[in-house]
Amino acid sequence: MYRTHTRGEGRFHHDPGHGHPFRGPGSWDDAAFTGRPGFGPGFGGRGPRRRPKGDVRAAILSLLAENPSNGYAIIKAVGEKTDGAWRPSPGSVYPTLQQLVDEGLIVAVGEGRKTEFQLTDEGRAYVADHEAELASAWDSVPKPSESATELFQALGKLMGVAGQFRHAATDEQRAAAAAKIDETRKALYLILAE
Repeated sequence: MYRTHTRGEGRFHHDPGHGHPFRGPGSWDDAAFTGRPGFGPGFGGRGPRRRPKGDVRAAILSLLAENPSNGYAIIKAVGEKTDGAWRPSPGSVYPTLQQLVDEGLIVAVGEGRKTEFQLTDEGRAYVADHEAELASAWDSVPKPSESATELFQALGKLMGVAGQFRHAATDEQRAAAAAKIDETRKALYLILAE
């Protein structure tokens, strides 16, 4: 049975076993792109750019104006709407949802994983009054260039092949692959130095 939560009544937390965005080879969060171990220190700069909290709030209200949704679906929808350029974390989405509930702009319906959020009458009025502001949350998201997309796709393919060496290769084949990857890493640094 669905239950409606009102402002100030409890907190909504992300279920750690549900709703994690794709983090595999070729994803925007892959170690190859964020400077973590994998392709050497500093590869890919300082990692994904964090969005200000105001943008998360605007994105949530904008999406809920289209349809009621749960936290995981909101995170997924933001990623899809920005072609993967922006994936807000559960740590920014769920507290913002609770804040919007506390402000009376949205209401939570349901329990646990079935909890969905929808605009209240006050929320619908707010969205109507701030239409341009909410649209700007999407306009300000930088889209990946065609060459960046091609690079990430190529690296995803490389990671897929490299994964096969974990179980389906001999020690000699793994050593040869490691040497070839090391050559490629050095060649990439030379490209960056041009």
